[in-house]
Amino acid sequence: MRGILVSLIGVASLSQAAPAQSNITSDTYFYGHSPPVYPSPEGTGTGAWAAAYEKAKKLVAQLTAEEKVNLTAGVSPTSGCSGTIAPIPRLNFPGLCVSDAGNGLRGTDYVNAWSSGIHDGASWNKALSRQRGAHMGSEFHKKGVHLLLGPVVGPIGRVVEGGRNWEGYSTDPYLSGALVYETVRGIQSAGVAASTKHYILNEQETYRNPQKLNGRNVAALSSNVDDKTMHELYLWPFADAVRAGTASIMCSYQRINNSYGCQNSKALNGLLKTELGFQGYVITDWGAQHAGIAAANAGLDMVMPTTQLWGSNLTKAIANGTMEAARLDDMATRIIATWYHLNQDTNFPGSGVGMPKDLNTPHQAVIGKTADSKETLLQTAIEGHVLVKNTNHALPLKSPKLISVFGYDAKAPHKLSMSFQFMSVSPAIQENHTLYVGGGSGANAPAYISAPLDALQQQAYQDGTSLLWDVTSQDPDVNPTTEACLVFINSYATEGQDRPGLVHEGSDKLVTNVASKCNNTVVIIHNAGIRLVNAWVDHPNVTAVLFAHLPGQDSGRSVVSLLYGQANPSGKLPYTVAKKAADYGKLLHPAQANEPYGLFPQDDFAEGVYIDYRAFDRQGIDPQFEFGFGLSYTTYDYSSLSIDTISSNPGPFPPAAAIQEGGNPHLWDELVKISAEVKNTGKVDGDEVAQLYVGIPDGPVRQLRGFEKVHVSAGSTAKVEFSLTRRDLSTWDVQAQQWRLQTGTYHVFVGRSSRDLPLQGQFAI
Repeated sequence: MRGILVSLIGVASLSQAAPAQSNITSDTYFYGHSPPVYPSPEGTGTGAWAAAYEKAKKLVAQLTAEEKVNLTAGVSPTSGCSGTIAPIPRLNFPGLCVSDAGNGLRGTDYVNAWSSGIHDGASWNKALSRQRGAHMGSEFHKKGVHLLLGPVVGPIGRVVEGGRNWEGYSTDPYLSGALVYETVRGIQSAGVAASTKHYILNEQETYRNPQKLNGRNVAALSSNVDDKTMHELYLWPFADAVRAGTASIMCSYQRINNSYGCQNSKALNGLLKTELGFQGYVITDWGAQHAGIAAANAGLDMVMPTTQLWGSNLTKAIANGTMEAARLDDMATRIIATWYHLNQDTNFPGSGVGMPKDLNTPHQAVIGKTADSKETLLQTAIEGHVLVKNTNHALPLKSPKLISVFGYDAKAPHKLSMSFQFMSVSPAIQENHTLYVGGGSGANAPAYISAPLDALQQQAYQDGTSLLWDVTSQDPDVNPTTEACLVFINSYATEGQDRPGLVHEGSDKLVTNVASKCNNTVVIIHNAGIRLVNAWVDHPNVTAVLFAHLPGQDSGRSVVSLLYGQANPSGKLPYTVAKKAADYGKLLHPAQANEPYGLFPQDDFAEGVYIDYRAFDRQGIDPQFEFGFGLSYTTYDYSSLSIDTISSNPGPFPPAAAIQEGGNPHLWDELVKISAEVKNTGKVDGDEVAQLYVGIPDGPVRQLRGFEKVHVSAGSTAKVEFSLTRRDLSTWDVQAQQWRLQTGTYHVFVGRSSRDLPLQGQFAI
């Protein structure tokens, strides 16, 4: 009984044979058991880390055993930081302040609420992701926060109702990896460390932690996955984050193949620190430590917010031989090296200077409200909107004489203060205000909230338009002369609980009630995850639909710029919207405790890599709106596909090389160049996301392997170029434990979405 054995003995990993899973693989490395990988690799200071490691080793050599231990666990904070590492005054080490979140600093004042991960994912804009990261990082830096707890690429969105999917970018590992790479680079360019999370397989909130049910102790869920799927889907974006230089990785709450994530030696020592060459430190999610010395030996470096299992126990373990002194030195060195690597020893304000527990006390009140940051804040909000329906050019609005606004999501909250929080439980909607961010530790603190109704009133003033609204009624009256009815609804999600569903009956009824009285009904949804629209999307009077996601504090300003054509929609869906919930199959709901492992819940990821659009393609299911889909106020034609194979016989495996951050550096060798042309055939300028999909032999029919967002003026043509690397074209070979190129024909698709691909070609390896 795999779960019972793990939970009773509390080991860091197992080596017993896994149960047969013929529908998955003969892979014995993973899938229900986790093989031991020891010892924990010491950081080598490779590449850009060399100077930081040299300085860190010199400082660590001066530390007492107690001082080294104090670096490895948080202490009760005296500031408003999410977690604190104590200072070492005699060596001028000020300690560390770590705080949420990956979309802006929370729990303080004088900061901005940036767009959330799902919104950034919908922008498909690599350059904008880096700018967003840099400006966010600047705010953390000015507030004295050393470590930003984000960005998020886990969960990736396997469970459709997952409560934290909105914190990540996309259900696709390539898109997530490309954007997390840019985000990490942006954050750390500001001198703030990024902590990419949650590593790994943390795909639902249900049973994410041990709990007591009906008087019985129930272990956290075990996410059971095979080695091939681990590499090709879940580990992929983390590899990109490591390659970008992420200073920290946050380990997750749940079990991984029956070993808790923060004491899983295969995941931490084997995959992260050996295979990916990770040079930073592993930090727990808050309260995710479940073992003492076993966790340290398995690769954990820092515990938050405090620990009862380490402290003097670490030095005792060294004395009795159950832990090597070199492991403690490596933990301390990795932590101090990040401090040097980000130049936080020379160019940093006081630790947590802008994060007091009492905001009435003097504190840092400078934020990044430069012209550049304000422009980026607004542009990120704009580009994450996705227009999915626009019948008869209902949008953009053109100085209408009268418009009407309906829906609870149109207005600002009644109150905005530092203590403002969304509901702690997980309702389907937030019924009293617009939704600009989800709930839990991924929430952020806005400097203001531009609500849709407020921004529409300002636009009406400028245009001389009459504006009517009713944001409380379920069946509102509609003025018969109104030229457009704008209906604002939302779909909520929060950390700690999975979503109750993908629809909300009351919101759907509101839309149909308005549409029954208004022949030009435009629906705007602020959605913290996938939201189904089948109840009304085909209604003849619903002329336009906009997925507005979670745009941050510039919510109203950004949506109005799109509704009125001041900006041209350019977002694309980073997930698949089904016609009905059942189309997602067993991946719709979070896993529940299953017998005979009721005390040790198990979730077998038996679908492998086939989630979201891969599953829809494999099963021949027609989506409502496919992955990568999004409309514009103009149109684009694709032509001139060119495929240039650099090497026709590159060999199945990458050449041997010293591991660098992200893995074998030859995985990023360019093997194929692809180009195409995109022509704007409409009358307005716009930005198009050209998408490249590849069909790898014996894999999914197509997988995203490139995207470029290009600005194309009306009537003009832009050239887009893609580079396919060895990793892009390889699959994970379980027996060889390497990425392997497949022999055969690779199919190439270029176009507007995962199912609108007018350019097709192929090449052979």
